[in-house]
Amino acid sequence: MMTPKIESVAPDRFDLKTGTLIIGAGACGLVAALSASEAGQDVLVIEADPVPSGSTALSAGLIPASGTKIQQAAGIMDDAVLFASDIQSKAHSENDQALVDLLTSNAAEVIDWLSERHALPFSVVTDFDYPGHSRRRMHGLPARSGQELIDALRSACEREGLDIICNRRATTLYRDQDQISGVAVTGPDATVETIACHRLILACNGFGGNPALVSEHMPQIEDALWFGHSGNRGEAVLWAEGLGAGLQNLGAYQGHGNVAHPHGILITWAVITEGGIQVNRDGHRFWDESQGYSEAARAVLAQPDGEAFAIFDGRIAAIARQFEDFKRAEETGAIRSADTIEHLSKALGLPSLALEQTIREIPIGGTDQFGRSFNPPPLAPPYMGVRVTGALFHTQGGLRVDSSARVLKEDGSAFTNLYAGGGAAVGVSGKGDSGYLSGNGLLSAVVLGRIAGLSA
Repeated sequence: MMTPKIESVAPDRFDLKTGTLIIGAGACGLVAALSASEAGQDVLVIEADPVPSGSTALSAGLIPASGTKIQQAAGIMDDAVLFASDIQSKAHSENDQALVDLLTSNAAEVIDWLSERHALPFSVVTDFDYPGHSRRRMHGLPARSGQELIDALRSACEREGLDIICNRRATTLYRDQDQISGVAVTGPDATVETIACHRLILACNGFGGNPALVSEHMPQIEDALWFGHSGNRGEAVLWAEGLGAGLQNLGAYQGHGNVAHPHGILITWAVITEGGIQVNRDGHRFWDESQGYSEAARAVLAQPDGEAFAIFDGRIAAIARQFEDFKRAEETGAIRSADTIEHLSKALGLPSLALEQTIREIPIGGTDQFGRSFNPPPLAPPYMGVRVTGALFHTQGGLRVDSSARVLKEDGSAFTNLYAGGGAAVGVSGKGDSGYLSGNGLLSAVVLGRIAGLSA
């Protein structure tokens, strides 16, 4: 893995020149590119992968926003103040309030703009609730797939004639005091090219794919399955250290405790929020699943062999099938189904008497010993289950930015032409895993990408 560098002496001559240079073609980078082009800027996007994908492609592609036209059409009353309150409540008020307000007050405009200007067919998830959200505000494309979102954003960029050069990993930033004058990128054949720029936007996500940084900043999750994008090597954090930029909440991350094992397929948390449970290999529940899927990663990894089993039923599965990942898990045989708990137990390798007792003890209409409340209906045949493990999805700490998405130095002053968004910038998930509210990552990606593109 090549170490990102900072150089104070620029090349005598750059190979290319552009106005706004964007590192990373995930949701943040592509939204930034569309915005910068709309503002009349000359734009170039550099992507390390053969095609744009990033962490976005591995997600469900759902973006939370309050007060959108789509929400209003669905009869959902919501506003940015309530959204901000939900974020801070989940994160125990550990976030910078100004950043929370910046994201929540601009999210609706971004969704409406993508829908109307670039024809992305968003709709609101209305058939189940995400933990911590007091309104149904998750906006997604028809297949509820992050790959679908990336493909739609890339198509929008192609329609606008924007240049995206793939197979180029940025390795060096050239610094001239408070400005970035350009970058060096390495291609697949190890050739190095230099690109001069008037403005630079870091949209290269976090550091979950860098084991050394994960071990340093979040040792409690370092042994978890890495389920994020392999390209998340932490360049933004390492560059920030070399630049003297401000970093914040590097221990914050999004985990997920419902990844089909050993298949490595994400199982939507809807199977839990709609009345399902998690049990360990002894057939016993072990925590309050309503806390959220990020916290579930550590809860599941603490069980024998670091695994658990999500138990739900056919009614819940019908809701979960709106997600492509769930349908794929069914197709691969990861999800088992049976008419009785006894037969499901045998299919999953669980003790049937223990699992039957666990199901009987679910207090429908009441609250259990962990503090979770259950609403009707109870689980009913066909019963379904899947073996799962805990995973690290992406980091939530990063570079501090101002209201224009400009990167701040350690003393609080801003770099003149350096911007950051998405996983490269600090998020709004507090200081650990329990502060993650569903959709925080894509919220930061599209909103900061939009602001950086227009500001740069």
